[in-house]
Amino acid sequence: MSFAKKVRKKADPIWQASFHHPFVKELGEGTLDLRRFRYYVMQDAYYLRHFARVQAIGAAKSPDLATTARLAHHAQSTCEAELSLHETFAELLGITDEEKAAFIPAPTAYAYTSHMYRAAYEGHLGDVIAAILPCYWLYYEIGERLKDCKPDEPIYQKWIGTYSSDWFRSLVEEQIARLDAIAEAVTEADRKRMEQHFLISSEYEYEFWEMAYHLETWPSARKEIQAYVHNN
Repeated sequence: MSFAKKVRKKADPIWQASFHHPFVKELGEGTLDLRRFRYYVMQDAYYLRHFARVQAIGAAKSPDLATTARLAHHAQSTCEAELSLHETFAELLGITDEEKAAFIPAPTAYAYTSHMYRAAYEGHLGDVIAAILPCYWLYYEIGERLKDCKPDEPIYQKWIGTYSSDWFRSLVEEQIARLDAIAEAVTEADRKRMEQHFLISSEYEYEFWEMAYHLETWPSARKEIQAYVHNN
């Protein structure tokens, strides 16, 4: 069994929880409250901005120019394709410039991006890929599960279409192959660490649905934390 298949198998209970989360199920059914999706869009746009930067760190840590070019392409794709999709959602959902300026990431979004930065800065390219791959791979699997759904809400149709597309599948498969190639060349200690990054990111993917479904906020008594995360 390849390394990627091994860690995917270990993560399966977490991924199954994501597949059956009410946010995902209701999105496919078209019954998800738009307030929850609106909240998700703002938090996910924040996440993707940092995701692109972690991809860029991966490009900088790549051992050859070909891999650097591909990781840079992935970062550019995140900026151009996924963030532009979120801009479309923001317009359709009436998210104002004032709301964007006042935005504060929720605790889960802040923690998840912090986890990815730690994996990227403290590790090598394998750590970067292991930490970011669950986002790619899980979303593709969700897209595949929902691709035959026909929610009445056009925004949900567009979301499903993006993550079940051939374009997105090719990016996922490329990163899976890259993770396997790196895993074959590193030490057992490296592979164990990469596995942990993958599993932690998988947990955060589930928590991201929870965060959006319950409109997670910082405890009101901790306004100094809100000020900090708003400015960093």
